Amino acid sequence: MPRYEILSEDAIDVLDRGWRRIVSELGIEFLLPEAVELLRAAGQTVEDSNRVLFDPEFVLEQVAKAPREFDLQARNPEHTVRIGGDHMVFAPVYGCPFIREGDVRRDAKMADFENLVRLAQAFPELDSPGGTICEPEDRPLDSRHLDMVYALQTLSDKPYMGSVTSGPNAADTIRMGEILFGGREAIERAPVSISLINVNSPLRYDDRMLSAMFEYVQAAQPVVITPFLLMGAMSPVSLPATLVQQIAEGLAGIALSQLIRPGAPVVFGSFLSNTDMQSGSPSFGTPESAIGVLCTGQIARHFGLPWRGGGALNASQTVDAQAAYESLMTFLPTFLAGANFVMHSAGWLEGGLVSCYEKFIVDIELLRELRHEFTPLEIDEASLAFDAHLEVGAGGHFLGAAHTLERFRECFYRPLLSSTENFDRWTKKGSRDTTARAGEIWRKTLEDYEQPSLDDGVRAELEEFVARRRAELGD
Repeated sequence: MPRYEILSEDAIDVLDRGWRRIVSELGIEFLLPEAVELLRAAGQTVEDSNRVLFDPEFVLEQVAKAPREFDLQARNPEHTVRIGGDHMVFAPVYGCPFIREGDVRRDAKMADFENLVRLAQAFPELDSPGGTICEPEDRPLDSRHLDMVYALQTLSDKPYMGSVTSGPNAADTIRMGEILFGGREAIERAPVSISLINVNSPLRYDDRMLSAMFEYVQAAQPVVITPFLLMGAMSPVSLPATLVQQIAEGLAGIALSQLIRPGAPVVFGSFLSNTDMQSGSPSFGTPESAIGVLCTGQIARHFGLPWRGGGALNASQTVDAQAAYESLMTFLPTFLAGANFVMHSAGWLEGGLVSCYEKFIVDIELLRELRHEFTPLEIDEASLAFDAHLEVGAGGHFLGAAHTLERFRECFYRPLLSSTENFDRWTKKGSRDTTARAGEIWRKTLEDYEQPSLDDGVRAELEEFVARRRAELGD
């Protein structure tokens, strides 16, 4: 489908001048000495030990080395995806410390993490189980990344995301990828994990994220370099100013990635919304965030980069109308703008603090409908159904026509979650609302889940690695 672009050429020129001023006059801080020295050796100016002033032309030269498209390998080749171009790849919610199950809000557990991976595997609308679908507090902080990556690798056969909380955690993810896919050469030939590197906005990359980024880029595993921008807090309240900051921060990190390994796959990331100026809380599903998604897609294409943005974002505390309409406010421009990699596609609630089982199903319904809606319409002679008109004639009906009987099972979208029952039938079946029906669906999906097969030797090697590294980290 055509991409919806709202910026004029003049607007692009103004934004272009803006990011150039930021990188050359204000600079970007890199809190990892190796990053600073790499940039210094490449001829960029370093001030105050970690603030780098960039030549904008140097930035563009480096950014041009990044591939426009790349494949992300799955252990089931049927689930391998392509990121970039006209492709859209969807992954669920990421990074939530809490879980909502029905009316209960609680700390996330490892069992929840595993359940959410199973749900992501079960629904074909999701191309990846993501990464930190929730943060399991019942596992030790220093080693829980091992359990999470193991679950992603064994409970799903789709591409997964890696741990980014430190360089060693990233190295563990890479090593587990090597075990699963047959060695370093195999994963460098075709990457097997993708990882989120957040900018500590404004204008700073912290040492932990940079350490993880170095590990992944050196191993040719793609990173999603994402400025974290809540307007009014981490960026100015002006949307154009925030877009300029996003470009400056994102391109600076991408330039660094290409110094680490020229041609390494990378994604221009966007996480852009606004702060509620009355409460100080983050707002999601706002018109400003929707406009930001549309602009970011156009900006990324301007630089020839695959990009990440959008998702089913909302600020609601429960699975209600607000959760649905705010999520659609972000999801719809995500499709209109053609985001290549979409995180938070299912399960996001309460401003990203909560991974919710029922919201997961609501979002799958949204995703199913949008994928159906944005599939180009095929028009040919057969679709005009002239024979049906000949059969029915004037004043008749098409319910029993041959054309209808041949196609009625699949001619229209069939909802997963929505109810189309009349009131009496709906009442007799318990008057279940959307949340109740969603609860039944996710439980039934977990009952029917079948774990994808995995070679016993590979599984044993992964288990041995996890046990050994857990012991080492514990020591």
